[in-house]
Order: sequence, then C-alpha cells, then structure tokens
Amino acid sequence: MASKSFDVVVIGAGPGGYVAAIRAAQLGLNVACVERENLGGICLNWGCIPTKALLRSAEVYHQFERAKEFGLSVDKFGFDLDAVVDRSRKVAAQMSGGIKHLFKKNKVTSISGEATITGKGKVSVKTDKGTEELTAPSIIVATGARARELPGLEADGDLVWTYRHALKPSRMPKKLLVIGSGAIGIEFASFYNTLGADTTVVEVMDRVLPVEDKDISAFAKKQFVKQGMKIMEKAMVKQLDRTPGKGVVAHVEVGGKVEKMEFDTVISAVGIVGNTEGLGLEALGVQIDRTHVITDEYCRTGVEGVYAIGDIAGAPWLAHKASHEGVMVAELIAGQKVHPIKPGSIAGCTYCHPQVASVGMTEEKAKEAGYKIKVGKFPFIGNGKAVAMGEAEGMVKTIFDEKTGELLGAHMVGAEVTEMIQGYVISRQLETTEEDLMETVFPHPTMSEMMHESVLAAYGRALHI
Repeated sequence: MASKSFDVVVIGAGPGGYVAAIRAAQLGLNVACVERENLGGICLNWGCIPTKALLRSAEVYHQFERAKEFGLSVDKFGFDLDAVVDRSRKVAAQMSGGIKHLFKKNKVTSISGEATITGKGKVSVKTDKGTEELTAPSIIVATGARARELPGLEADGDLVWTYRHALKPSRMPKKLLVIGSGAIGIEFASFYNTLGADTTVVEVMDRVLPVEDKDISAFAKKQFVKQGMKIMEKAMVKQLDRTPGKGVVAHVEVGGKVEKMEFDTVISAVGIVGNTEGLGLEALGVQIDRTHVITDEYCRTGVEGVYAIGDIAGAPWLAHKASHEGVMVAELIAGQKVHPIKPGSIAGCTYCHPQVASVGMTEEKAKEAGYKIKVGKFPFIGNGKAVAMGEAEGMVKTIFDEKTGELLGAHMVGAEVTEMIQGYVISRQLETTEEDLMETVFPHPTMSEMMHESVLAAYGRALHI
C-alpha cells in the first residue's frame, strides 16, 4: 500500500495528542492523529470527565441530605446507580464526539488503529481494513498510561476493580476497600462513601494525599473520617483472598502486624505505568526509564523528529500538563519560539469532598530547598460567602520567600478550591510578589477573598481572623 505523507503524525488522541494535532493543523501543518480506542483518550472517556460527572451526582445527593440545614424539606430521595453511571457515560461520549468535530473543523486526519514507528519518519498503523503506512518528519508520541497492577492485587473486574471497573460498576459496593489515596483512589473513595458504601482507604505513605502539604492532608483526613471513612496510613495490602460470589479478605500490614479484613469490593489505585509497548521506541534509540520516555524540557526524545508528551513523558501526570506540552511541541515543530513548561507552576486538583488543590512547593519542600519562608493560613469559616454556602470547612495556605516575596506555593482544601487555585497559578506564572497580591482588589462576597486573606496572614495583616 502506498504511504501517505504528512508533516506531523500524532500517536494517541488523549488531552495531549488531540490538542497537539489541532494546534499543529492551526499552524498550517498537514496532520494525522492515530488513536486505537476512543478520541479523548483516558481523560475524556475513563478519567477526568466521567469521574467528575459521578462526583457531581454524589455532591447533589449530599446536598439533599443537608436540605433541612438550608430550610428546605425533601420528603424522599435516593439514587439509581445505573442512571448515575449512564449520565457519566453520556457526558464522556459527548466530549469525545466533540473532538471528532474539532478534527474535522481543523482538517486533522483521524485514523483508528494501532501505531508502530518502523523507522525514521515512518509509522505503520494496523486498522480494521488493513495496514496503513504513514510518513512524516515529525512524530509526537502521546500514548498516555494505564493503571499499575501489583502482583497479587490484580484486577478481575468482579471483586477487584481498576478505575475502569469503578466507572461502570456491576453493583453498588457495600463494604469497599480502596488501595491508594492519591487523586484517583480518594476520588472514588469519596464518591462511593457519599452514596453509602462502608469505605476503608489504605495508604502506604504516612498520610493520605501524600503529595499534598501536610496541613492540607491532615485537614482532608479529618473531614474524610468525619464522613465515615476509615483511613489506614503507613499500611500495606499484602494479599487478597478472593471468594467468587462472596467477597475478599484483605491482609493489611500495619505496624508490623497483619490484620485480616473482609470486603465485597476492592478498588486498586496504586499508580500508573506508561504505554510504551509495541511502539518501536527502543529500536529507534528512544530511552525509556520505568515505562516512561526520557525527554528534555522541550519534550524531545533525543531521536531526531520524535517527541513524547503527557503521561508517557513522566510526572506530573496531569491532563492539563499534557495539553500544554502538545501546544508547545506543535509550535516548536512549526518553527515558532516556545517556552518550556515550569512543572512547579502546574496546579494539581483532586475532586473529592472536600476538594483539594495546590501549586508550587509545600512548606516542607520549601524548607528543604533552603528558603526562609513566611506562611499564611486562612480558614473558610472566616469567609462570609463560604459560611452562606454552608461550606465553612476548609483552609487556604500560602508560602512565600521571606527575602524576595516570591509565592513559593499555595495549597487549599474545601469547596470549589479547584476553581480558585488558578489565581495562584497565574500569580506564579507572572512572578508576582506578596505586595502585588496584597494590593489586588478581590470582589466581595466571594470565596476568592480567602486567597487575599491568606497572603495577608503570611505578613501578619489578616483582617478577618
């Protein structure tokens, strides 16, 4: 079969790949994007979007439970798990379909199949109709990642689930074990716990949400426990004894002792591994370290014409990081001047209840880096809008370099903090100082006022606490 020539071939149509393809096409390049499953990748189909749809249903359900607190009466309410899941799948399908429209609008050639890089500038794609041979001087690898499975804890789709099974559950768990308290694990724990599952979270590190600031993790844990979750830290699931049709006995090691615990469902959320297999990367000379492609700050692999973006290129494993890398690489290929991404200015968001969001250094990391710091904290209960909303449980924390006034990090826990964090992200991008932030006028009444108060608190000037 005659080969088809393009300027750029993108392998993977997740939030990194599809954005890279669209941006390259906008810049006048002839682009093909190969995807083996669904446009939008894991994010739109099995990750970011459908999980948020599920969590929104849980949030609404939780508000029904609080109706009396707001002077409202609800005679009877409940949930239909199948309907909740069906809504989330429709949301995912809608977003995936939107990418198909964007590809058509921007004249991106979309190819469904398995891609392998067979040589310099050559990509072979196995499709339902046979094999297509593509050529392009530039190839962007954006194949993402999948759930990590540990020996003995492998998912079976019945008793032990990955995020995919948890998104399309065969039943509502009654007694649930979640292994891992990162973003994926704690979001599913939050969803199922809110809907009534007796939920236990096991975390091998010394605290839940271990990448977050210690104060934020501690506050979040307190809220999770208040909601009925059992949190086991410095604990490890050593073994799962499965009895089909009945449940699972988990052997959990804590403090050198093993405790046996019974569950009907287990969700394993112990990290991810990059999808590097079958791409032909090693044969090309691309370096791979623990399933992730090694790149420079411009996402170049060291092999001419081959780039890697998103989860396959390593931490932070975030959709917005992948998208921004996609734009950067597309512009680099088109000959435009680009700036490398600053990992420390990329926000992390976790959509549990309460939400958690952060950017930059934790207090611990700032001290380890040798900074003399000023720290400000402001509680939600001091904010009129938060109290009026019935969301008085939360905290905003900011960390500054005492010498320069640089905002080193910002950390939040509470309602809608995943929306507020962007204010601090912009602050870091623009290299604003504490003076700039203190002189900024925040609208009233808004929850964003807490961002202002936290900065003021770092310098002993907080007004409402």
